[in-house]
Amino acid sequence: MGELPIIAVRFALYADLMVLMGLTAFSLYALTREERSAGLLPLAKPAFVLSLLGLLLSGFGMLALVAAMTGTSLGAVDLAVLGDIVTQSAIGSAWIVRMVAMTIAVLSALAINRSAGARYTLLASTSLAIATLVWTGHAGATEGWEGTAHRLSDIIHMLAAAVWIGGIAAFFLMLSRPETARSGLHVSVAHRALDRFSRVGTLAVGAIIATGIVNCLAVVGFPHFTQLPMTEYGKLLIIKLLFFAAMLVLAAINRWRLTPSLGVAIRNGNPAAALTALRRSLLMEASAALAILALVAWFGTLEPSGAAG
Repeated sequence: MGELPIIAVRFALYADLMVLMGLTAFSLYALTREERSAGLLPLAKPAFVLSLLGLLLSGFGMLALVAAMTGTSLGAVDLAVLGDIVTQSAIGSAWIVRMVAMTIAVLSALAINRSAGARYTLLASTSLAIATLVWTGHAGATEGWEGTAHRLSDIIHMLAAAVWIGGIAAFFLMLSRPETARSGLHVSVAHRALDRFSRVGTLAVGAIIATGIVNCLAVVGFPHFTQLPMTEYGKLLIIKLLFFAAMLVLAAINRWRLTPSLGVAIRNGNPAAALTALRRSLLMEASAALAILALVAWFGTLEPSGAAG
C-alpha cells in the first residue's frame, strides 16, 4: 500500500478534529450561554457528524498505517501484526486513547442540547484526540527530554491551530445562513463574536509561531537549518509558511477592515454587501488553512534529510 492513502487519511483526520475542537471552543468563548441556547451557532448536528467521522477515520487510519508498514493491502492486513502494533507501540497506545476520546466525543455531541457540561466534555475529548496525533509524526519518534519538549510543543501548536481553523468554520456556519433566516440579532452577535475571536486568534497565532520555531529546530537541528531549503521537506515547509503568511494577511484584513465595515453596515441597516465580502475573505483563509493541513499530512511521511547532514 502506498503513502497516498495515509496522507489522505491524515489530512481528513487533522481537518475533522481541528474543526470540531475549534468550533466547540468558539461556542464557549465567543458566545454567551443565552446565545448558545438560542442556536445562533448550530453545533449539535455538526459536532455529531464530525465526531463520528473522526472515530471512523481514526479506525481506518490505523488499518492504513499497518498496511503501509507491512506492504499489504487494506484487506490483507494481518490481525496479529495489527494487534502487536496496537498493544506494544507508542503509536498504538496513542490510537487507543484517541478511539476512547472520540467515543466520548460522539456521546457528548449527542448530549449537547440536553446537558450544559456536554460542550466542555466535547472540548476536552477532542483536544485529547488531537494531542494523540503527535505520536504519528516526527515528535513521536524523538527520545529523551528533547522528545518530551518536542511533543508538548507540537500539541500546543496543533491545539492553537485548531482554535484558529475552528473559528473560521464557526463564522461560516453563522454567516452562511440564507438571508431570510438571518435576523438582525444574528448578524450583530456574529459581529461581536468576530471581535472576541480576533483577541483569542491573536494568542493562537503567537502560540503557533513560537511552537512552530521550536518544532522546526527539533526536527531539523540548528546545524542543518541552512540546508533545509535544499530538501523536499524544506521546500514543502517554505510553501506552508507562504500559506501561513497569506492567512495572517487575510486575518488582518478581516480584523482591521472587514469587521469594522460590517459594524458600520449593521448600523446603516444594510449588512448584505459587508457580509459577502467577509464570507469571501473567510473562504480564502479557510482554503489556505486546508492547504497547510494537506502539507502537514505530507510532512509526516517525509524524512527531513537536511537534518542528517
